[in-house]
Amino acid sequence: MIADAIIHGHDNAETRFHWVLSMLSTRAYHDLDTEELRQLHRVSRLVPTYAEGEWKEALRIAFELLAMLGTSDSDSERVLGRLRALPALPREGILRHFDLVLTGALKDSLWAENRERAERNQFGNDRIQRIWAYFEADPIGPRAMPPRPSTAAAAQAAFRVRAGMFAVGGSLLWITALVADPAEAVIQSLVALGAGLAAARFGRQWCFQDHRPAAPAGAHIPHMRDPAAPRDGFTDRVRHSFDHYFAVRAPHGFTSHDWLGYTVHVRAGLASEIALLYRENRISVERVNWLIRHLAEDARNRYNSGTLFIDTRQNQSAVTAKALSVIALVALAVTMLSALRTAASGGDPSGTLVAVLAVAGMVWSGKEAVSSWLEARREENRLARETLEYNERLAARQVAHQSWKSFLDSTRPSEQEMETWLTCDKTLFIDEALRHYQLTWRDLVTHTILVTPARPYKRGREKRGPWRYSRYSFRLFLVTPEGVREISSEIDFTDAKHGDEQRSNYRFEALSSVQVTESVHTGYELELVLTNGPARNIRVKDADAHQLAPDENAREITEINLNAAGFTHTFRLLEGIAADGKGWIERNDPNNLPSFDTAD
Repeated sequence: MIADAIIHGHDNAETRFHWVLSMLSTRAYHDLDTEELRQLHRVSRLVPTYAEGEWKEALRIAFELLAMLGTSDSDSERVLGRLRALPALPREGILRHFDLVLTGALKDSLWAENRERAERNQFGNDRIQRIWAYFEADPIGPRAMPPRPSTAAAAQAAFRVRAGMFAVGGSLLWITALVADPAEAVIQSLVALGAGLAAARFGRQWCFQDHRPAAPAGAHIPHMRDPAAPRDGFTDRVRHSFDHYFAVRAPHGFTSHDWLGYTVHVRAGLASEIALLYRENRISVERVNWLIRHLAEDARNRYNSGTLFIDTRQNQSAVTAKALSVIALVALAVTMLSALRTAASGGDPSGTLVAVLAVAGMVWSGKEAVSSWLEARREENRLARETLEYNERLAARQVAHQSWKSFLDSTRPSEQEMETWLTCDKTLFIDEALRHYQLTWRDLVTHTILVTPARPYKRGREKRGPWRYSRYSFRLFLVTPEGVREISSEIDFTDAKHGDEQRSNYRFEALSSVQVTESVHTGYELELVLTNGPARNIRVKDADAHQLAPDENAREITEINLNAAGFTHTFRLLEGIAADGKGWIERNDPNNLPSFDTAD
């Protein structure tokens, strides 16, 4: 990528400096092939053509360090003094990316400074309090269960038909009564109209206040027992997460166990809702935990305010409405019977028959019309109530989502910080090993460190970046003229605490073969076969193709992760030792390296 930028006109000392770093990063001098050495020589001849400044000086020092490989201490001290005088950015770049290039006396001269810098920066920028945020899953957007579709339209259509039948029956009854006794019929019709209106008004209040659902406040009742929500792996993980967050967020006066028992139906309803809302493929429960945590806190707050459960007891207004509605219905029934008696008093048998049939039709159609009308009004009220609750729930969840996302963004460490902390951990791990074996860099032919994930772990990554883990396994190979010393330990990356170390030593001829196994299901494994012991399998990288963004190249990301783990250099080193034994060591002794000035 840097070479492409240079081709397109970005050719200056700064760009060339970073190109040199990219060529030598995680590589030893003997890893460079002939063509790469030629490219470095061509760039070294361009240095005088660039404008003077810190980047030209840094580029000049980088090439002088290459030329100093295998030279005496007096020669190297002059260049190291200029290196220390560089500004922080280019100086840190050289020290970090020339880690495997600088060996022997050069490395010894700089190691104390490297160790002090690692000790100073290992817990810098509030590492322990912030690093957890890097591994938090990206919170998925807020959702809420929308209201059920309304059936009010069908009920209203049925009401119009049945109300029409009731009106026809009432008209026939009133006409027959009017023929028999006009004065009494008018009085009866007025009483019936008043009783009907009163029954409608108070009956509606009675019905709506007597049919509110008894359930947790804020829960969406219709979907809590939805048969379309089967128990599966995702649903079980959602339920487990609800249990966890409710347990750790119990209100004052409740133990976790008691609070879980008290809210069993609340959790069941909310878990069913969340499982239905987020059951698409590839959504992990970790991405939904922010919402589950918010709902657990909301339930605790509702309990503290006395609104966790809706109060379904009838209040005084509901009792009054019920009594008035019953009185109005009784008055309407009595008026209908009185009108029937009035119609029969006319002495016309056909009129009496019509009145009887009209009353029968009015009883049936009136009952059905009232039922349809109440259903339509109830559905309208339900839809309005659920729409309001949906908007309130969604708004509250949007606020909670934005708050959590903003907190994560402000807390999450940058890639630079994560890499700095990991480099510090590796530096101090190497220093501890050198102290244990009482070795200096002059005593080493070369070294390599393999950084692999240690289960169980959490992991996270930026797009197009390497995976980073909450737990690592460090495996250090120190190669001396006598053999290989291997030290491994697991590291908790959140606080840099080490587990027990494992050490082993073997001579070059004991390493018989090195093999790499690649699988789309398991990732990469490195197998070391020793002549005097069983083969050892080292998991280098877990499979991750299913967790990449659609526009990311799986092979490219794999190479990035292998390079970040130090796999490429480690494999070349161990493969060379297994193939040639001590002969490989003699050819790559840092004291016998060809001078960069004469290499071609």
